[in-house]
Amino acid sequence: MSAHTPSRPESPATVPPGSPVPGGPPVLELRALTRTHGSGVAEVHALRGIDLSVYPGELVAVMGPSGSGKSTLLTIAGGLDTATSGQVIIEGQDISRLGRKGIAALRRRSVGYVFQDYNLIPALTAAENIALPRELDGVSVRKARKEARAALEEMNLLQVADRFPDEMSGGQQQRVAIARALVGDRRLVLADEPTGALDSETGESVLALLRSRCDQGAAAVMVTHEPRFAAWADRVVFLRDGSIVDQALTVGADALLTGEGAK
Repeated sequence: MSAHTPSRPESPATVPPGSPVPGGPPVLELRALTRTHGSGVAEVHALRGIDLSVYPGELVAVMGPSGSGKSTLLTIAGGLDTATSGQVIIEGQDISRLGRKGIAALRRRSVGYVFQDYNLIPALTAAENIALPRELDGVSVRKARKEARAALEEMNLLQVADRFPDEMSGGQQQRVAIARALVGDRRLVLADEPTGALDSETGESVLALLRSRCDQGAAAVMVTHEPRFAAWADRVVFLRDGSIVDQALTVGADALLTGEGAK
């Protein structure tokens, strides 16, 4: 269990979208967000009117039972899926107005995404996978590869820099995917179960790195089932049946583990 004491945002746990708070405007705003699959008797409401703002320096953990809408929330927040209604605003830009190319450019420049299934390109080495988004955004190959190796070193993974994904363990692939999400000046990091393939000690080191990036001014949203990892966050958002049913400032790992940190 981590001895880390999460930093506290100065704003309340529940903040209406658009409300000014110390530290500047939100990096991410979800306004009245809905996502519906199917129609008629087969209609499924994955998200129901989600309102959520995430601010610079804030790490938000999203928890809830399977099927509650956690992963759907992340994919829509990152522009990988489209909402049925509502708005996704990243750094003041309504992404629905950007078009496909604009959203792709915004993701490369400002958004780091950690997928549950890693999403590494099999034909590229670890360093090449990490450098690719930077190269696509116009960074020179030499600089992008240098940044990639620095990110791997930060994850204690420099030894796999020249290995292909099928030459790495699941835990190594997950850490490479996390390094790819954090490389460069990413203002928003979206992580779907980033510690799922990791042992407890490695998971703690990954959360420490994510926490450090937030302390440097990034905003992050992390889906997790683990209270001990949620304890690294400033705020925990609880989803059930596609709706936010509660939010709580974290009060440390011990309280979360015993259920005292949230209703």
